[in-house]
Amino acid sequence: MGLMIKQEKTSIIPRLDTPSTYKDHQFKGSDQEWIEEIQKTRTLYVGNLSFFTTEEQIYELFSKCGEIKRVIMGIDKIKKTPCGFCFVEYYANEFALNCMKYVNGTKLDGRLIRTDLDPGFKEGRQFGRGRSGGQVRDEYRQEYDQDRGGWGHMKAREVEERNQQMMQVYEPIGVIPTGASAKINSRLGGPEIKHETSKRRRDSYDQEEPSFDNKQIKLEPEFGSQGLENIDAEESFNADREELANTEMSDDLERD
Repeated sequence: MGLMIKQEKTSIIPRLDTPSTYKDHQFKGSDQEWIEEIQKTRTLYVGNLSFFTTEEQIYELFSKCGEIKRVIMGIDKIKKTPCGFCFVEYYANEFALNCMKYVNGTKLDGRLIRTDLDPGFKEGRQFGRGRSGGQVRDEYRQEYDQDRGGWGHMKAREVEERNQQMMQVYEPIGVIPTGASAKINSRLGGPEIKHETSKRRRDSYDQEEPSFDNKQIKLEPEFGSQGLENIDAEESFNADREELANTEMSDDLERD
């Protein structure tokens, strides 16, 4: 009679309805108690939500896996606005396991959401645990995420400090270029500067060019001294010719 060996069936595909290795550090029980609570839980933690995702959108998606008892939206403990997570509580453990199979890793409001089995919601867990009031992950996030408030808290503070330093080293314009408006500098935060260059130029014009009444006008001949001599010679020549013509006329009269 041969020896029969019982072999257990194994699968290369991991189960999707199992909890992750994460444990809430504020859970007051032991590791074994944590595992027991997780195995019978009806509550899910949902992370990586957009700050703009509504409670109605949560109901619409998660109700496909079973009847929902309630949804608790995570909020910023300072601003009292949504900060990217929530708790979904079902009426049965089976519904929570179905959600781990079919909803975890899918898209909601354009983002890949993450679900995890949770031992159960308690009052106070709806608030973010970060120093800024939101989630801890958003404290140290270095990339810009528009759906989660822009920069992470640390990065946003660095950007703000750098902008303040740039404003401190800024110096208002001291000299306004010729032709520019004198009000430009005042709009940039500096004192209004008048056009000293234009004023000095106008003063120099007033000194160098006297008024029309004080000028001594001297009319010069149109053709110069040489032109006057030519005019006198021409007039003398015409007079001689006229005198000669009169003489000739008188001679003619006498001959007649």
